Amino acid sequence: MYTESKALAVTESTEDTDAGVRSRQETIELGVELLAHLETEELDLADAVDRLETVTTNPTLTREILDTADKRGVIDREGARLRTRRGGTFVRFESQVVVREGSFECRRCGAGVSNGHFITFESGELGPFGSSCIRKVLGREE
Repeated sequence: MYTESKALAVTESTEDTDAGVRSRQETIELGVELLAHLETEELDLADAVDRLETVTTNPTLTREILDTADKRGVIDREGARLRTRRGGTFVRFESQVVVREGSFECRRCGAGVSNGHFITFESGELGPFGSSCIRKVLGREE
């Protein structure tokens, strides 16, 4: 019997992506890694959440990503502001960004794109993004 509580458990333990289904822990790791690679020293919590929505739209997971990143020293939270501890981590476009031709929908803005930009992290791949949205997600452009 498929009950509402079982449906909730399934929703809470996995995250649908363009590449398939990610576990809760994989989603958290990908979100923490994204925060670790932001190319800005400080940002509003709302801006951080906007970027994390490319990883998950689940508010519970978003909070868990922020808490995990804070505990690991990836970010410092001060009220509604975050400071990143960059330590030389940033995305190398030449080696960590893969561009694929096809028909994609940008994970950030929802626009249709023919060249999808995917960020390759140790914990997984994030994308697709359009050429300008990938820069905004990473903090290279405001």
